[in-house]
Amino acid sequence: MNTLSKFGKPSVALTRVGFGAWQLANPLWGEVDEGEAIRLVRSAIDKGVNFFDTAPGYAAGASERIIGKAIGSDRGRIAVSSKFGHNPDGTTDWHVASIEPSLRGSLERLQTTYLDALLLHNPPREILEGHTNHFQELARLKQSGLIRAYGVSIDTKEELAMVLKRGDIDVVELLFNVFFQTPRDLFDEVKAKKIFLVCKVPLDSGWLTGKYDAQSIFTGIRARWSRADVERRARLVRELKTILGKEDTSLDAIAFLLSYDAVSCVIPGIKTNRQMNDNLASLHHPFPLETRKKLEAFYDRAIRNDPLPW
Repeated sequence: MNTLSKFGKPSVALTRVGFGAWQLANPLWGEVDEGEAIRLVRSAIDKGVNFFDTAPGYAAGASERIIGKAIGSDRGRIAVSSKFGHNPDGTTDWHVASIEPSLRGSLERLQTTYLDALLLHNPPREILEGHTNHFQELARLKQSGLIRAYGVSIDTKEELAMVLKRGDIDVVELLFNVFFQTPRDLFDEVKAKKIFLVCKVPLDSGWLTGKYDAQSIFTGIRARWSRADVERRARLVRELKTILGKEDTSLDAIAFLLSYDAVSCVIPGIKTNRQMNDNLASLHHPFPLETRKKLEAFYDRAIRNDPLPW
């Protein structure tokens, strides 16, 4: 049985599709009513979802507060991962002395006495390379019981390679999806080190659902793409649909990630019950190895040597 033993919950089975909570009540993704957001988290728990990823900077702390209000007495069977580096007020702070105060702020908002995982939130290179005392401080907090595990949230194969040189990382949250596959080259090492690997942005901010095209207009956080970026992604989506032989590609996009043994959990951003149900359906969606190889070949041919911007 795949369990949450990494977080001291050895008898609790892991649902490999977790809950990415960046979108909760976050204006960057469209406003969501707090009461509705709490009900959404409760609904996820009732459906068996037991890994929640959040951060102090998500919706100025509202994401953590919503999760804290929703979990309640289910805390013992839920794993909550939060982060350090980006503050609720939008500032960044990488001082080692700020880690514990930031953590205690998260604990207060989450209404809990410990975090299952504390991740450095896209830290500077010097931290990843071990030139600072950040990981020693995280080890101290783990020893104290304030956190059960620690690690990093990162984006690239290069960053993953830096992290794998360490022997003390419990959790890696990694940008990995059909359009961002380069880190898979290191998955054998991730698995050998028994790292809890979490895939973030699994649907490429919605592109891998198949619902966007070259005429799509974006607001909020999605407005980051240039017109050239949109047109290229639209071409890639059309090719992906041809490979898969379907218009709705969301189930396959998540099942692709789950097909890797090294992947512990996938955390799609969730704003509605329908999205959650669709994401959970990927757990029972057949995904042949032959299809995975086709999507790997697609990436290697069309994207690897000319990476997409996030």
